[in-house]
Amino acid sequence: MMRDETKCIRSGYKPKNGEPGVMPIVQSTTYVFDTAAEIGELFNFPNAHMYSRFSNPTVDCVEKKIADLEGGVGAMCTSSGQMASLMSVLNLCQAGDSIISASAIYGGTVNLFAVTLKKLGIECIFVDQDADEEEIDKKFKDNTRLVFGETLANPALSVFDIEKFSKIAHKHGVPLIIDNTFATPILCKPFEFGADIVVHSTTKYMDGHALQGGGVIVDSGNFNWNNGKFPELVEPDESYHGFVYTEKFGRAAYIGKARMQLMRDFGAYPSANSGFLLNIGLETLAVRMERYCKNAMTVARFLTTHPAVQTVRYPGLPGDRYHALAEKYLPRGCSGVISLDVKGGRETAEKFMDALKMASREVHVADIRTCVLHPASMTHRQLTDEQLVAAGINAGMVRLSVGLENVDDIIEDLAQALDAAAK
Repeated sequence: MMRDETKCIRSGYKPKNGEPGVMPIVQSTTYVFDTAAEIGELFNFPNAHMYSRFSNPTVDCVEKKIADLEGGVGAMCTSSGQMASLMSVLNLCQAGDSIISASAIYGGTVNLFAVTLKKLGIECIFVDQDADEEEIDKKFKDNTRLVFGETLANPALSVFDIEKFSKIAHKHGVPLIIDNTFATPILCKPFEFGADIVVHSTTKYMDGHALQGGGVIVDSGNFNWNNGKFPELVEPDESYHGFVYTEKFGRAAYIGKARMQLMRDFGAYPSANSGFLLNIGLETLAVRMERYCKNAMTVARFLTTHPAVQTVRYPGLPGDRYHALAEKYLPRGCSGVISLDVKGGRETAEKFMDALKMASREVHVADIRTCVLHPASMTHRQLTDEQLVAAGINAGMVRLSVGLENVDDIIEDLAQALDAAAK
């Protein structure tokens, strides 16, 4: 069995005799068959590529690699992380259903769940992920279909107690979906702690170079869909000539349905070139994550000593409120993202950002380049004051994504900017 460092390089694409050593880009929307019957048979059971709206050989190799890294039975790439989150929910929910989500999640996902899903007739009930089991239990309804959380919340940097929520979700007969973007499968494998589905924004660490946007859904294959709550997976799908997903796909029923039903209808599939670029990022993921974590820990320690910094949020720090959970779920490190509260609030935070000379001010995170962003006025701008508090965000918070530059250069840039902002 290969280890992660080897999987990043060797998994997914396995060249045969005389084939390219590097995964090729299959730049084609269509596939040619010898007979009409062969094409018709694919609509009975799609076990080969037939149209680029469903799948592509290049992207397929990347999906296999990510599924292998996460320990799942299958994966499906999407055009963005937001589409991965949306499809992961719509694959199980319809109008009249409800879901439960941690409140400390990415602002775009909060809006997706609170506003857009509501327009589709799906209710999202937000919970404090630090609440006790009894309090969370009260939020479940007869129509609740899933629970959603982030391994490392963006940008609150809270650590999600996967085992606790897995126990609660399974008690109510529903799956737990985890957004594992910041941790990546190198730092945390949610399936090992009871999660059922994992999603990623592959735009972040998996790509790592700000080259292309994307997302992915990974199916653990462990959830029992035949428990009376999910007829759409165990009963004939009349939109696909009576296809029964659990019968045809077995343990991979969830991801099979996502591709055949949702990807068929939405067509939010990445291009072959995007898959090729993502694979390049994945090949160095294990090496990069080790360096991100090492740099971030050094930077976090420095920030705790600077007089202009009020609070540093990084679970790797012994004094962080989520340090114990980080030791359990993230023993190899807590990624390269740090949230710091600058003394003086929003105005001082903006002065600090503007004074940076090397770090980039940009709407991105988890890049090889150090970058900063002000969540309250940028990524989480659409949230109400109450939602900002629930998400662990205040006006002086700056999200710092520590890159792979020399850590001394990063610290020197931060130090001069903090000094300038404090004047």
